[in-house]
Amino acid sequence: MPRLFVALEIPPAVRQELARLRRGMPGARWVPEEQFHLTLAFLGEVEGPASSAVQEGLHGVRGDPFLMELAAAGRFPHRGQAKVLWAGIRQDTEVLALIKEVQRCLKRRGLLGESRRPSPHVTLARLRGAPPQALDDYLEALAGWVSGPFSVTEFHLYSSHLGREGAQHRIEASYPLIPTRLREGR
Repeated sequence: MPRLFVALEIPPAVRQELARLRRGMPGARWVPEEQFHLTLAFLGEVEGPASSAVQEGLHGVRGDPFLMELAAAGRFPHRGQAKVLWAGIRQDTEVLALIKEVQRCLKRRGLLGESRRPSPHVTLARLRGAPPQALDDYLEALAGWVSGPFSVTEFHLYSSHLGREGAQHRIEASYPLIPTRLREGR
């Protein structure tokens, strides 16, 4: 059964920038470049009528297009043994507003359970046994990194299928962000 999630696609030029960051970290299992995305909501295993309801619910999302930049890097959890290495968002106001709107539309239809406080990021690697000093050095080296800006004009419903080579993500539906002035007929 596929797992569904709502996410922003990272444009090819920015994916290439992120791919260049995948180096020099022992214990890192790097995310393939074509799988970089920024999750807005994770739904888990969904099929049949519930999948159709998710697609219908996402049509209710309203938001303006915006510019976004990825910046620096971090880890999850913030303390103890790190499990995930990620790139963050430079200015997250618009992304957080979009996450809130996606969650609102899905919760209204009973399609999203309790959601955690959002922490917008793009996963770079899953970590296993990463030496703490090497991780600190890696994060310090990326402290000033910023991607080129890119336009966010739509978001997507993805399916994730687990296979021998790991998860394979596929866009199932796309949803445009329509400027407020066009929605209101100005």
